[in-house]
Amino acid sequence: MSEPEAVVSVSDLRTYFHSDDGIVKAVDGVSFSVRRGETLGIVGESGSGKSVACLSLLGLVARPPAFHPSGEVWYGGRDLLRCSERELEAIRGDRLAMIFQDPLTSLNPYLRISRQLTEVLEVHKGTSGAEARRAAIAMLERVGIPDADRRIDQYPHQFSGGMRQRVMIAMALLCQPEVLFADEPTTALDVTIQAQILELIADLQRSAGTAVVLVTHDLGVVAGSTDRVAVMYAGRIVETGPTAEVFACPRHPYTRGLLASTPRIDTPPGSHLEAIPGMPPDLGHLPAGCPFHVRCSRSIDRCRSEYPPFTRLSATHAAACWNMEEPS
Repeated sequence: MSEPEAVVSVSDLRTYFHSDDGIVKAVDGVSFSVRRGETLGIVGESGSGKSVACLSLLGLVARPPAFHPSGEVWYGGRDLLRCSERELEAIRGDRLAMIFQDPLTSLNPYLRISRQLTEVLEVHKGTSGAEARRAAIAMLERVGIPDADRRIDQYPHQFSGGMRQRVMIAMALLCQPEVLFADEPTTALDVTIQAQILELIADLQRSAGTAVVLVTHDLGVVAGSTDRVAVMYAGRIVETGPTAEVFACPRHPYTRGLLASTPRIDTPPGSHLEAIPGMPPDLGHLPAGCPFHVRCSRSIDRCRSEYPPFTRLSATHAAACWNMEEPS
C-alpha cells in the first residue's frame, strides 16, 4: 500500500521576532509533515518553540513584530505563509482548527458561550441559528459539559478552568476540521476527562480522517495517542520518528533527558527523579554550535562550534547530534 499524502507539509519554517534586545529566533528552521488520520506529537520544554510553530502555520503571530525569513507551509496546494488574511480566515476554524493553550484569554469574556460556538458554524458552514445551537449543545455534551442546554447561555467566567478548556475543544471540533492543532488540550483536565477528550479526538480521526498535531509536555499522552513524535529544543527539531521507536531507543541526549525526567509507575519506590541540568537558552542570544551543549554531559568540542545536521538512524528515525547516545 502506498503512503497517504501529507495534508500539511512544513519546510524550513523560521519565525523570528524583533525585540528591543535584538532578534529572537523562536522557530529556527523547522520541517515536518502530517498525513490524513495521523497524529504527530510535538514535545519539548516551555520556550522550545512548539506553540509558536503551530501559531505560525495558521497566520496567528502578529507581523510585526514577527517575521518569516524563510519557510513554506503547504496545505491544499497553497503556501499558507503567502496567503492573504481573507484567505486564511476562510480556512481557520473550518478546515484547519486549533485548540488554544489558555482558554481564559482565548474565549471572549463579553459573549455568551452560545454565541461563540454557533458563530463558527454560521460563518463556515452557513448553518441556521437554531440548527447551530443544537449542534453546539450536542458537542458540549460530547466533551463532558453537564446540563449543556442550560450552561450554553452562560459566560466564560461562570465556567471553571477545566470547563473552559472543554468549551475550546468543542469549538475546535464543531466543523470537523481536516487538520487539528491541539496545544496542550488536556492540561487543565482531570485524568478521566482527559481520557474522554483524547478518545473524542480519536473518534474524529476515525470518522473524518482528521490529521492531528498535538503539542504537549505529557509524554504519557504522547506515548498513548501519537503515531510520530518531533522533539523540539531552542526552536529546532532535534529528534523525530515513530513514537514507539523514539521512546524505545532515544538517541539525542535531550530526548533521553526528557524521558528520564518523567515519572513512571514501574520506578522502584525511593528512586530519585532525574532532571536535565541548567535552563533552556535565551532564544535572543543562542550559544554557538548546538544550543544544548551547555546542558549536555556528552558534549564534545565540535558541539560548541557547529550545529549538527540530521543523521538518519532508520528509514523513519533521525536525530541532530554530534555525539549521540548508543542504542540501548
